[in-house]
Amino acid sequence: MQAELIQSGDFLHRSRTQPSSFEHPLSFTLDNGVQVNIQAPGIIAFEPAKPADTPKSIVLSCGVHGNETAPIELCDAWVANILTQKMTPAHRILFLFGNLPAMDIAERFVDENMNRLFSGAHSDGQGLINAERHRAKALEEAVTSFFAGASAERLHYDLHTAIRESKNEKFAVYPFLHERTHSREQIAFLAACGVKTILLSQSPTTTFSYYSSHVHQAHAFTVELGKVRPFGENDMSRFEDARVAITALIAEADYAPEVDLETVEIYTVNQVINKQKEDFKLHFADDTPNFTDFKAGTVLATETGAEYVAQQDGEAIVFPNANVAIGQRAILTVVPTSLGSDNV
Repeated sequence: MQAELIQSGDFLHRSRTQPSSFEHPLSFTLDNGVQVNIQAPGIIAFEPAKPADTPKSIVLSCGVHGNETAPIELCDAWVANILTQKMTPAHRILFLFGNLPAMDIAERFVDENMNRLFSGAHSDGQGLINAERHRAKALEEAVTSFFAGASAERLHYDLHTAIRESKNEKFAVYPFLHERTHSREQIAFLAACGVKTILLSQSPTTTFSYYSSHVHQAHAFTVELGKVRPFGENDMSRFEDARVAITALIAEADYAPEVDLETVEIYTVNQVINKQKEDFKLHFADDTPNFTDFKAGTVLATETGAEYVAQQDGEAIVFPNANVAIGQRAILTVVPTSLGSDNV
């Protein structure tokens, strides 16, 4: 199997079709000295033979939602290129293909939204009752193990595509940092990826990126690269900036793009509206794009006993979804802001 992986690079395909191949951890070294460590199906790490002088520990995750296919295809290509030695990493890198069963049925999830199950949420309530909860726990453990041997600079980019169209096609959510400050260098890197809209979260969440940011003090982001499409139907030219920038991050010792931050739009979260009743209803069309803004007082959603309105002119919606489970986020609203003097 080791020889077949090195020749074909088909780690993801084998993880999906023959998961028992990776029932036990597997390690081997490529001819170029890169060490390969496979922990489980969809979980693979690479250690360079000669780490960069300023080494980074990079986590690239995708497929936390199984139907968000473009990031899965990008990560599959990077893994294959490293295994077949078409690309040599300059830094430690961990690839995580999140929800393999959901990929197989082309759905966001099987039983439960995995991106609400991190920071220990997988074991809350009824506990580890489904495959998504077990997988979220395993992904956390993989990140913990990887960062245990990490360099000072820890990075985690959790790659997604959005359910609906967006007026700002590519954007990233910057998790709540508590007492830490935002990094202009990281925002410049995201801009080089074509991600020129940043949402500054103002509260803890149970997303994967918040977990890495809060627990492991990583520079971590939920990165939305476009819209959901089926496997094989993505226009990969729309992801070229991200492909080029992340390839450079992996393979170059000191990649640091210079980007005019004046070209980046910064928003802050104003409201987090959670669904509390089964009759929760959005008061705009289902195909309304992300970042559509409203005037103050506009009714955004209602449910029994509650009415949710835009609190100020220009307040915009992100991730609206009336079909979430009770207690989960149904809408974020955001308003423009700036970083000011905030910096790392």
